[in-house]
Amino acid sequence: MPMNIGSLTLRIAIRGSFSLKDKRRVVKSLKDRLRARFNIAVAEVGDLDHRQAATLGIVSVGNDSGYVLGLLEQAAGFAKAHPEAEVIECSIEML
Repeated sequence: MPMNIGSLTLRIAIRGSFSLKDKRRVVKSLKDRLRARFNIAVAEVGDLDHRQAATLGIVSVGNDSGYVLGLLEQAAGFAKAHPEAEVIECSIEML
């Protein structure tokens, strides 16, 4: 049975963040919402010490590549609607 792995990379700007604590609050909120809504793996993978930017890595695995791709596209759309985080870069890769 084939296994399809999809990865989504989101670079977000958090313009209202004045400290790393502010940033962590927004990033945690977004990560928790994405996990709960889409049952996907989410981790902060870049811009760790930058108080107004973050890079999230998101992964989904399934046996239907169309489903995995659609799920990641929905997750990207969901992230774009977050009130405190602005998606400035988004890329999806199917492995």
